[in-house]
Amino acid sequence: MSETFSAGVLLYRESGAGAEVLLGHMGGPFWAKKDASAWTLPKGEYDPEGEDPKAAAAREFTEELGLPVPEGEWSPLGAVRYRSGRNHKNLTAWAVRGELDPAAIVPGTFDLEWPPRSGTITAFPELDRVEWFDLAAAREKLGAGPRPFLDRLARHLGDEPS
Repeated sequence: MSETFSAGVLLYRESGAGAEVLLGHMGGPFWAKKDASAWTLPKGEYDPEGEDPKAAAAREFTEELGLPVPEGEWSPLGAVRYRSGRNHKNLTAWAVRGELDPAAIVPGTFDLEWPPRSGTITAFPELDRVEWFDLAAAREKLGAGPRPFLDRLARHLGDEPS
C-alpha cells in the first residue's frame, strides 16, 4: 500500500443561512453519473520532502480551477488520513474566506485512455463543475475522507456541525 500527500483549500463564504463551501465535482468518465461522494475541495498531491503544503494547496487550487485562491486569511484545518483504493491519502487543508464565481472557472485537465484498452487518449477536466453548498448539503456531496474538514470549519466559525 502506498502513501500519498495532498493539500487543498476549502473556500467558504458566509451567507444569511450560514457558511457555504465551494466544492468541485470530480471530472472524468468514472464520476460522470455520480453525485453523492463525487465532490471534493480543490486539492492535489505534493512531495512532503521538497514542497511546502500551503504552497502546494495554492498551486493545486489554481491548476484545478484556473483561478488563484481569493485574497484572505488562511486558517489551518489540519490533516486527515484516509484510504482511497489501495492507497492511504494524507490531506492537509486550509479554510479561506472568499468569493468565486463558479462560471469563471477554467478547469485543468488530465489525460486518460478512454474507452479502456482503446488506445485513444482523451483529456477530461479535473473538476467538471463547481458549486457552492451549505454545510449540510456539502456533507452529502463530499467524499468521506475529506468530510471532517466541514466540522473543523464549522468549529472555526463558531458553529456546531449539524
